[in-house]
This record gives sequence, structure tokens and C-alpha cells, in this order.
Amino acid sequence: MNNQNLNLSRNAFGRLRLVTDDGTAHDEVVPVRAFPISNPGEGISLVSPEGRELAWIERLDALSAASRALIEEELGAREFMPEIRSIRKVSTYATPSNWSVETDRGDFSFILKGEEDIRRVAGGTLLIADSHGVQFLIRDQYSLDRTSRRILDRFL
Repeated sequence: MNNQNLNLSRNAFGRLRLVTDDGTAHDEVVPVRAFPISNPGEGISLVSPEGRELAWIERLDALSAASRALIEEELGAREFMPEIRSIRKVSTYATPSNWSVETDRGDFSFILKGEEDIRRVAGGTLLIADSHGVQFLIRDQYSLDRTSRRILDRFL
């Protein structure tokens, strides 16, 4: 399928609809990033509700503005991963502990159940899962302020 001319729209229920080159309409299409952290603008699959891949998008920026906007809007609604910019304080250095952090989406407090809920992804990138399963991203632990790095080091 020619990604530049991807035939995407919203159906009557506001769900993503893809019409493939052969004219088949697929409702409730879901975009899924292959590399959501390391390369979010590349490698996006459009899948059916059953999980079957319908189209592959090499690069989001190669799409028309309208198609790109629909996919980014859909991804934004599905993906909630605040990026931690600063760790303000933790209640204790033992787990479980309450964390107060500043993120790109505002201030949050959450409970870290155990050190195993902090995962290294690549290089200095970390994912922290709170007690409710919400994933927090630290894109580069080495670029955090000194206080945040010191707190984080106690858990790694």
C-alpha cells in the first residue's frame, strides 16, 4: 500500500477507518508503534481489531498531513507515558515507596512497589511502572538533575 496516499478517516463512531488499495474498508483500525521509545516516528503498523496487520508505515513524516494527524491523534489517545523530568522526593529508599515527580504532563505521585518495576530500556533510558501499571519514562537518566540522579541511584 502506498503510504503517502493512505486512505484513512473516522467512521460514524469516531474510530479509525482504513480503506485498502483493493477497496476493502476496515473499521476500528489501531496504530501500533514498533519502537515507541527509541524511534517513535518510524515503524508503525495499522492493525485490525483481531490483531492482523493491514498496513505498514515506514515513517510518519512520509504521510500526508491529514493521515499523519489522524494516526498521531489515535496514538496520543492510546499512549499515556508521562516523561519524568525531575524526582522531587521519595518517602523511603525501601520499597514500596511513594514517589513525587515532575513530568512533561504535570506533577504526579505514585507508588513504586519494587526495584524490579524500574527497567532499563536502552542506554540511559528507563521505564518505571507504578502500582497501577502506568508507565513513566525517563528518556536519559544522566540528563536528570543531581538530586533526581542521586535518588534514582538508590533504586538501581
